[in-house]
Amino acid sequence: MRNYLQARREVQTIIKQGAFDLVHAQWGQSAVLALPKMKPLIVTFRGDDAYGIVGKRTHQTVQGMILKMVSCYAARIADERIVVSQELASHLALSDYHVIPSGIDFNKFRPMERQEARRILKLPDKKLVLFVGDHSNPRKRLPLIEEAVALVQASQPDLEFVCVNNIPHQQIPLYMNACDVLILASVREGSPNVVKEALACNLPVVSTDVGDVRERINAIEGCEICEDAKPETIAAALKRVVRRAQRVDSRNTVLDLDEHLLTQKVIDVYLNALEKQRK
Repeated sequence: MRNYLQARREVQTIIKQGAFDLVHAQWGQSAVLALPKMKPLIVTFRGDDAYGIVGKRTHQTVQGMILKMVSCYAARIADERIVVSQELASHLALSDYHVIPSGIDFNKFRPMERQEARRILKLPDKKLVLFVGDHSNPRKRLPLIEEAVALVQASQPDLEFVCVNNIPHQQIPLYMNACDVLILASVREGSPNVVKEALACNLPVVSTDVGDVRERINAIEGCEICEDAKPETIAAALKRVVRRAQRVDSRNTVLDLDEHLLTQKVIDVYLNALEKQRK
């Protein structure tokens, strides 16, 4: 937050000097930079800003509580509010808002031949479980995932865990096409891009019930929602998906997330904010 406050003067100068019609803040705390308001303010809430920050023991931190308070204030003063999933709105007590998740580049995230992807990445010809995320973020619960994978490996030694972090985004589709299943076990998420991108590649997903994941995968045969976060539950879901040994028919279910379509929805929100200003 100190960095945001230090940057506020610079942002205020840019707003004053530029020929801008409105300000769009990504994350609730970013709205602080636009205060006091000189232009219509749109705020997109993405996850931690609505939930708060999870600490090492997956409990709410003091910083997280402050962040949520700042975001609730930003939601009250914003001219238009966007949330990336329906669930986030309840955490901010919103009544007037737009649900617009992050979009997908379908040219980048598309099915490709598995063996070719493995050849490029030099991955072994085994059953591969993929995790994509920040290893150090307690919210992602990597130790829980590792425990669940180890339980599966006890009976299926040909299973290998592929943990991806800090690589160029253009390589992620290769990993999704090379692996057999994506796993997510986060405490909290808004609308996790990694799940939507996996579905665009027809990659099966095993996930805890967070954000809008249930909405995305519940009706897709070959994907699994875990009803609790016990390693045994996650391991059982992984076993079922690995045993099925098939890609899923999921790409068509996320075509409404084409980034070009969602961009137009955001532009419509801008136009709505400007129309309100004129009245």
